Amino acid sequence: MNDLAADPPRVEPLGDPPVRKIIHVDMDAFYASVEQRDDLALRGRPVAVGGMHRGVVAAASYEARAFGVRSAMPSVSARRRCPDLVFVKPRFDAYRAVSQQIRAIFADYTALIEPLSLDEAYLDVTEDLKGIGLATTIAEEIRARIRAETGLTASAGVSYNKFLAKLASDQNKPDGLCVVAPGKGEAFVAALPVKRFHGIGPKTAEKMARLGIETGADLKAQSLAFLTHNFGSSGEYYFNLARGICHRQVKPNRPYKSIGAEDTFFDDLRDEAALCAELDRISQTVWRRIAEKEIRGRTVTLKVKYQDFRIVTRARSLDRAVSGRAEFLDIGCALLRTLLPTPKGIRLLGLTLSNLTEGDAPQPPKEAQLGFPL
Repeated sequence: MNDLAADPPRVEPLGDPPVRKIIHVDMDAFYASVEQRDDLALRGRPVAVGGMHRGVVAAASYEARAFGVRSAMPSVSARRRCPDLVFVKPRFDAYRAVSQQIRAIFADYTALIEPLSLDEAYLDVTEDLKGIGLATTIAEEIRARIRAETGLTASAGVSYNKFLAKLASDQNKPDGLCVVAPGKGEAFVAALPVKRFHGIGPKTAEKMARLGIETGADLKAQSLAFLTHNFGSSGEYYFNLARGICHRQVKPNRPYKSIGAEDTFFDDLRDEAALCAELDRISQTVWRRIAEKEIRGRTVTLKVKYQDFRIVTRARSLDRAVSGRAEFLDIGCALLRTLLPTPKGIRLLGLTLSNLTEGDAPQPPKEAQLGFPL
C-alpha cells in the first residue's frame, strides 16, 4: 500500500465540470407489458399485476391507467374504477429475465450503468463504447434494440445530468424520447410541477404547496435562505433543482440501503403459528436476494399492516451481521410476538434487512446450524 503522505495533494480543477451525457431509460408499464406480450388474450385489455382478491396493484397497463388505476392502489379501489380490470399474478422470474436482456443491451454502449429497479436505469454515455458521440442517437438505438429483442417499448430522457434525464424520460411516455440540451434545463424545469421532481416526495410537495410553491418557477423564486429555513439541509438541493443543477454521478455499484419483501394475505391473520409460517415464506424470498447480492446486514425490521390499514414497524439491531436465514426468521418472529395477541386481523407482513455491508454470504455459527425454533 502506498504511503498516503507521499501522494501529491489533490488539486481541484478550475471552472465548471465537463458536460456529461446522461440517459435515463424507463420501460413502459413494465410488468403489465410483459404479461400482455406473453399472453395474447391480455393485449388491448386493462391489466393489473398483483392485487387479486386482496392487496395492492403492483403495475397497471396503459389501458388500465386510462381508468385511473395506478400502482400501489388497493385492488378494491382499482376494481371500482375499472370493472373490467384483469388481475394477473406477478411473475418476477420473467421480469428479471427481461431486465437482464435489457441491461445486456446497455452494456454494449457504456460500463457506467446505474440500475434503479428492474425496469429503469441511468447510463452515462459521455464516453460511449461504440464511439457514437451523440447521446440522442445512442438512446434511439437502445430503444430500437429493446423493441426488437424483447418486444417491449421503453421511454428515454437525455440530458446533461441525472435529475433532468429522469424528468425527461417521463415527458413523452409511452414509447417516447425527450432531450433537454445544455442551457435548456432551467426553462424545462420551470414549467413542471415540483411534485414530479425526483427527491421531492408527497409530504414535501404538500409543504411546498402551503408555501405557494407549485412549479419549478415558483421554486426558483425562493431564496436559498428561505429554502434552508423551511427545508433544512435539503434547501440547497431544491435551490439547485430549480436551476436545472444536479451534481449526482451515475454510480454503477449503487449501494443498497436495505433488502426486503412483504406480502398481503388473502384473509386477515391472527394466529401466531400462521403468521410465523408466512414470515418463514417471506424470509426465504429476502434471503435469496441477500445471497445473490452477497450482502450482510445487522438490522432486522418487521412491518405489520392491520386490517384497518394501520402500519406498525419493529426493529432489532445486532452488534454483528445476521448469521443466516434461520436467525433472520427467528428475529422476525420474536419481533412479531411483541405485538401478539392482537384483536385486529393482520393483512400484511414484511421483513427487511438493513445496515448492510458487502462481502461473502454470512456463515452461521455451529450452534445456529441446528436451526432455530419458530
